[in-house]
Amino acid sequence: MRGQRLWAGRAVRTYAYRFRESLFFLPAVLVVVAIGAAQGLLAIDRRHQGWQDGLPLTFRMSAGAAQTFLSVLAAATITVAATVFSLTVVSLQLASSQFSPRVLHTFIRDRFSQSVVGVLVAVFTFSVLVLRDVRTDADPPYSPSLSTGVTVLLAIASVVLIVGYLDHLTRSLQVGRVLHTIGRETKAVIAASARPDPTLAPAPADAPDLRVRPGGVAVVAADDGWIRQAGTAALLAALPPGAALLLRTRVGAFVVEGQHIATLWLPGDASAGEPAPAVDDEAVRTVRAVLARIDVGVTRTMQEDVDFGLRQMTDIALRALSAAINDPTTAVEAILRIGGVLRHLLAGEPPPDVVAGPAGRLLCRAWELDPAEYVGHAFDQLRHAGVGHPAVCVAMLRTLRLQIWVAERHGRHAVVPALRRQMDLLLDAVATAPGLTEADRDAVHAAADAATDSPHHGMGARPRNGPAGVAVPAGEWGADGSV
Repeated sequence: MRGQRLWAGRAVRTYAYRFRESLFFLPAVLVVVAIGAAQGLLAIDRRHQGWQDGLPLTFRMSAGAAQTFLSVLAAATITVAATVFSLTVVSLQLASSQFSPRVLHTFIRDRFSQSVVGVLVAVFTFSVLVLRDVRTDADPPYSPSLSTGVTVLLAIASVVLIVGYLDHLTRSLQVGRVLHTIGRETKAVIAASARPDPTLAPAPADAPDLRVRPGGVAVVAADDGWIRQAGTAALLAALPPGAALLLRTRVGAFVVEGQHIATLWLPGDASAGEPAPAVDDEAVRTVRAVLARIDVGVTRTMQEDVDFGLRQMTDIALRALSAAINDPTTAVEAILRIGGVLRHLLAGEPPPDVVAGPAGRLLCRAWELDPAEYVGHAFDQLRHAGVGHPAVCVAMLRTLRLQIWVAERHGRHAVVPALRRQMDLLLDAVATAPGLTEADRDAVHAAADAATDSPHHGMGARPRNGPAGVAVPAGEWGADGSV
């Protein structure tokens, strides 16, 4: 039952995430609200004419003045809304060309931009509906003063929002803010994946090894796309008691239609050989339930995909190092942000590959990325692209040294060889890179040997003296200043 509630909650969060990525949903909601508010206020104006005279939110206008005001306001708001749409499209184009096409979702999901567009369209709708009730040819002429007064307030609020939108847009295009947003979302995904679930436990010692277990029912992808969600609790909730599931893919992987993405063993399954298609009703129902809990989409999202966050930051650094942009400073900042994300990733306990759920359910996620693979995804391409820039090489080496310290301090010794390998490969590339002077190579080697600075230099390090004035050895402060 709890698994079903978790699945329902995840479905709600999935739809909420998709609605937030829509430039249509919030403006449409605000338009509906504007229609309801306009109809309600107009009904009050018709039923109680004159009672609102003297109230602070009413503006006494003649019917002709109200008609002119509402007409001008409706035309102005729809024009400004079109301008805001244009600015939003331009910002998306700039983000795609300057940063990466994969960071567009950060701008599309911006709630403030959606709200500004929605308010402008809602004010236009409200003005048109109020304008319909103005009667200049009546005897006497009629103007809904309460509705007109609210329209004046909405016009003032729209002006304030437009100014705020311009300020917000200029700040949101700063590379530091983009990297901060991506890093914050990635850390939130890491924290969510590390949150313990009391209904799950590591597999018992006598549990079968699903990686080599024969037989089972093949679960194949129904469409091409990226695996965006495949939560452990949700998958276990899809299984009948005593069933086992081997997930042959991972969140962030691309699958094609018909690809074998999981193998299912139902209770009492004694079949052997290669996985066979589902034939009985229970198997068909279970396969459909499993597929319903594996979200395959056209684009990757940040719902459960830690690697996508690293991918975006790496893309920004690679784009900055391209010949068209040639901005090593941006690449250095992206590398430092990558180090902040890796620090959270390496400091936490990785989830077990095999987990046991209630009533004997078993799930094996054998294709999940381990910390060493995350390190490779973060630095392999950057190492090739940044070898000709000493400042970029120094930033990578300092970041890698920080990760080694983090891994050793938290007992993640298995990932240290991967970090040292990245340092060695980078130093080998620097030794043969054309265009570098001996002074450049010496500076890079000095950063690798920790001969000139703390490993946290450039990562928000504190002075060498601790809070109580006691000297702190190099490596005692975290990337965010925590001990």
